Amino acid sequence: MKLSDVKKLHQKKYRAQFGFYLVEGEHLVLELLSVLKQASTEAPNASGITLYATENYRDWVTSHFSAVDKHYKLEIVTEQQMQQLSDTPSPQGIIARVPLVFAGNTLAKEAKKSTRYVYLYEVQDPGNLGTILRTLAWFGNFTLLLSPNSVDPFNSKVVRASMGAIFHVDMELNVPLETLNSRFSKFAYLDMQGNRIGDSQFADYECYLFGNEARGVPSNTISTLNADAFTINGSGKIDSLNLASAVNICAYELSR
Repeated sequence: MKLSDVKKLHQKKYRAQFGFYLVEGEHLVLELLSVLKQASTEAPNASGITLYATENYRDWVTSHFSAVDKHYKLEIVTEQQMQQLSDTPSPQGIIARVPLVFAGNTLAKEAKKSTRYVYLYEVQDPGNLGTILRTLAWFGNFTLLLSPNSVDPFNSKVVRASMGAIFHVDMELNVPLETLNSRFSKFAYLDMQGNRIGDSQFADYECYLFGNEARGVPSNTISTLNADAFTINGSGKIDSLNLASAVNICAYELSR
């Protein structure tokens, strides 16, 4: 793959066209390595990774990735080329080109039986989505469903904000809200007038709905679902929580 094409992976349409996304920086690349070490050598999504590194990272890559040398290729680039590949002002000097399927259990047909489903409707902020991924990975046993018109989870800002969690959270993308009725029988969502999330019944739902940062979940669609409202009690001094904060609190409550 030409470096000029690798640079295009910062755009969603080219990620879809080429089937790769970029992971940048030591921390994220080391998290990728930890997942590679756990992957089966027969796993189809455990190969096809290319590391682009400046000369001063050659030995670093060799020493860290020696145990998984069948899973990646190394391409040395100049400092100038690295600056062109990176979307950060001061790149560290290491970027991985990763197949789209190498993220949690993305596009998998079956989720774990013990999983809880979190549905995000048209989430727009990359930082919010990255933070939510990090939270769901921390607690575990969550599958993330993203509606159409949501921010792309392979956006470099989302990947960075996830701090490597994108490798650990099962995801399904472009899931229309109106299709959920055919998959789940009970839903929970947040509303100021709902029951307390501390109530024991909050843990009894199959799918938890969270809406767009500004508009929430469309009320006309919620009315067609077997959905119950819950609220996160606060002081009443402000009228809303940040989306990622709301998901974080709910995930903690469900994992208690």
